[in-house]
Amino acid sequence: MSGRRAPVARAASARGVHVSEVVAAAEGGEFKVVLVADTHGQPHPNARPLIQRLAPSVILHAGDIGDLGVLEGLRELAPLLAVRGNIDGRAPGLPDSMDIDFNAGGRSLLKVVLTHIAVYGPKLRAETARLASAHGARMVLCGHSHVPFIGRDKGLVVFNPGSIGPRRFQLPITLGTLQIGPGGISLQHVSCETGEPWAP
Repeated sequence: MSGRRAPVARAASARGVHVSEVVAAAEGGEFKVVLVADTHGQPHPNARPLIQRLAPSVILHAGDIGDLGVLEGLRELAPLLAVRGNIDGRAPGLPDSMDIDFNAGGRSLLKVVLTHIAVYGPKLRAETARLASAHGARMVLCGHSHVPFIGRDKGLVVFNPGSIGPRRFQLPITLGTLQIGPGGISLQHVSCETGEPWAP
């Protein structure tokens, strides 16, 4: 991947600090993104080898990081962008939300918003939909519920990877993958426990 990101634009809003990022594509204009959330300081032991095997061009963390050392471990695997979750307090250097433009050859292939809390049940929160609209995003990437979810609401795709942290109730331990390229976009959940694609 070349030209990982453009200079960060920081702006205060009712939701807190928001930043804008540009991720430029490697040769061929393809992106392989790994999306994780809710590590709570204890990523599943299989998460690291699984992410290594997936060989992402970038990792996105949708908050509730816990021990910020988790981020250093992820940065060893690929470039990383992260937002803070509700357990992260005012973690230094972490915004509350971010819009990301996946760009190839000066052309935007996909613009997303990354934030921690975005939905109420299956419905997108109104403030998150407004944030996405303000930044021209077509997709919202989020965490918080620990529930792996792909849906559509208010004209936006919503993708929650689930959690790679400690198990909550009987929920699976999963991460998400996002493939972006000239041929289209695909989303998938992957089980940290088996390394295989996961579906409800």
